[in-house]
Amino acid sequence: MAGRRYTPRTRTPLTRATVRAGETRVPAPAPACEPAPETTPTTAPAATRTYTPPAPLHLGLTLGPLRRGPGDPTFRTTPDGAVWRSCRTPQGPGTLRLRERGGTVEAQAWGPGAEWFLDQLPALLGELDDPTPFEPRHRLVAESARRRVGLRLTRTGLVLETLIPSILEQKITADEAYRAWRLLLHRHGEPAPGPAGQELRMRVMPDARAWTLIPSWEWHRAGVDNKRASTIIRAARVARRLEEAAAMEPVQARARLELVPGIGPWTSAETIQRTNGAPDEVTTGDLHLPHTVGYALAGNRDATDEEMLELLSPYAGQRHRAARLILLSGVAPPRRQPKMRKVDIAQW
Repeated sequence: MAGRRYTPRTRTPLTRATVRAGETRVPAPAPACEPAPETTPTTAPAATRTYTPPAPLHLGLTLGPLRRGPGDPTFRTTPDGAVWRSCRTPQGPGTLRLRERGGTVEAQAWGPGAEWFLDQLPALLGELDDPTPFEPRHRLVAESARRRVGLRLTRTGLVLETLIPSILEQKITADEAYRAWRLLLHRHGEPAPGPAGQELRMRVMPDARAWTLIPSWEWHRAGVDNKRASTIIRAARVARRLEEAAAMEPVQARARLELVPGIGPWTSAETIQRTNGAPDEVTTGDLHLPHTVGYALAGNRDATDEEMLELLSPYAGQRHRAARLILLSGVAPPRRQPKMRKVDIAQW
C-alpha cells in the first residue's frame, strides 16, 4: 500500500470534499420520552412501508449525493432523525420520508408518486449495490471504508432529476449551481405533496415540458447562461428517451446521454452514478477530483485525469466507490490559489 504517509483521524470534519462525496449528517432522533419535534408529519401518508436492509445502512451517506446544497428544496433532514426527499416520479409528484430505527427503515410517502417511491425503496437504499468485490489497496482508503460501513450506492431510476442539476453545475462554482437550482424550483416547480410542501417548503421540479417553456430571462435571472439553458431544454425535449438510460448498463447509459449536445463525460458520469448506482463510473474532466485523488494516494496535488485513472486502476470495477471513499476521508490538497471566481450573470 504505497503512497503518502497517512495518519487516521477520529472524526472527519465537513469539508468541500466530504460534502461532494455525499456527507450528510442526519440528526440523532430524540428519545422516545421527549415530546415529538415539530417536523413530525401532521398529514397522514398515502402509503407506508418498513424495509430491513440486508447490510448496515447509513441513510445520510447513501442518499447524500442526491442533495444539491444545504438549501436544496427537494432534500431535507429534520431534528427527528428523518430524511425527506421529493421528486417527480413516472406516476407524478411524490414525497418520501425515511427514518431508521434499530436497523429498520420506516418509509412514508405522499402524493401520486407514493406507491412508485415505495416500490423503488430497496434500489434507492442500495440493495442492488454489491460492495463485496471492493478491496482497499491503500491505507487511507481502507480506513475510510472501515469508518463508512453503511455507505451504499443509491439507484434512483430517474434521469432528468439528476441530469438537470448536473448540467447546472457545469464549469461554475457549486454555490452558483445550488442557487440556480433553488431559484428555478421555487419559481417553476410546485409544492411537494403532503406536509413537506407547507411545513418544510419542499418543492418538486417541473416536468419535462415545463422546463422547455422557461423563458430566457428566467434562466438569466437564475444565473444560468444560454449554453447550459439550451442543453437543459434539448435534454427535456427528449426526456422519454433519456429516462430509458436508467435501465441500461452504465456504459450504454452514458452514451445515450452524450448524444445530446452539451452533455459530455463529466455530466454523464455525475448523472449515471446516481441514477444507475454505477460503482465504476468515475468522473473525469473535473476541476478538483484528480488533484484530490492524486494528493491522497500519491502526494501529487497536480494529478491529471490520466494520472488519477492510473492510481484508481487497482479498483477497476469499483473506481467510483474508491473515489467517494477518498473524498470522504477529508484528505485534500491545501489551497494555494483563490477560489474559482463567481460570476453572477443576473447582474449584467
